Amino acid sequence: MSAFGTVFSPEMMISRFENNSWSKPELVASDSIVLHPGAHVLHYSSTCFEGLKAFRHADGSIHVFRMDKNVARMAQSSELLSLPKIDTAMLSDMIIEMVRRFAADVPNPPGSMYIRPTHIGTEASIGKAAAPSLRSLLYVLLSPVGDYFAGGAKPLRLLLEDNARCAPHMGMVKSGGNYASALQPIMKARAAVKADQVLFCPNGDVQETGAANFLLIDGNEIITKALDASFLHGVTRDSILTLARDRGMKVSERQLTVDELLERAAKPGCEAALSGTAAVLTPVGTLIHDGKEHQVGSGQGGETTNALRQALNQIQWGQAADNHGWLTKVC
Repeated sequence: MSAFGTVFSPEMMISRFENNSWSKPELVASDSIVLHPGAHVLHYSSTCFEGLKAFRHADGSIHVFRMDKNVARMAQSSELLSLPKIDTAMLSDMIIEMVRRFAADVPNPPGSMYIRPTHIGTEASIGKAAAPSLRSLLYVLLSPVGDYFAGGAKPLRLLLEDNARCAPHMGMVKSGGNYASALQPIMKARAAVKADQVLFCPNGDVQETGAANFLLIDGNEIITKALDASFLHGVTRDSILTLARDRGMKVSERQLTVDELLERAAKPGCEAALSGTAAVLTPVGTLIHDGKEHQVGSGQGGETTNALRQALNQIQWGQAADNHGWLTKVC
């Protein structure tokens, strides 16, 4: 089986921003992008993207999950990167048209169609280190994917690091540079302590990992950092917290210190998890801090983590009522 995210649709939908307006979206071959070597994105990282999924239901219909939320976040990322303003209605139509075109390639659950809208600055100007690109390219690419954890989700090992994932004012931007800045710490953590990910905790403030939000579950309470500019405002995070409230859980969006995290994690029934589009909700079994390993609860995936993951999957797969209007039927 191909690795997650390595198989792509043969075509993609693109639109270009030139002369203060967006071109009519068109279908092109997925390998047809041509960039000038002086393109703004190649030198000054004027790029942002989104990740969302379309799901096939038992009746054969196809539904995109929380498209409006992802499109809004992409518009926000573009604005914070000073890229041309996105036409959100146009982007939504591009996503729908692409999914409809390749509807036959949407796998059955637990597989899905991963959708990757991307916005890049294309103006050829290496003199614009302190100025935005006035030209850009917006495209939508698809990737049919299987279950992220084909062999079952194994509890992760996280290394707690007194460092930030990215510049504090850039955390809420879904930009490639933020992921690149986390790669070296993650690779070093894997080599040194066999960690799966790094949990970034600058000055003892528990934030996020390199590619996912962090959630602590202590009994009937779920604790996670309150939204600010320093970390990504995950759509899956928001969905899980909403479902937790639906279950009557107490949701605490506030500062969580390393000391409090380790103290709570030592409780027998405590759970921790990472939330993200690809992995949905993945259990955390071990926290590594100052050379010492701390088991989270039983060290295995807990009942609440599993129940919340299942509740979200059932909505996405059409097996439970979509009470929050999260699904957009495309065909």
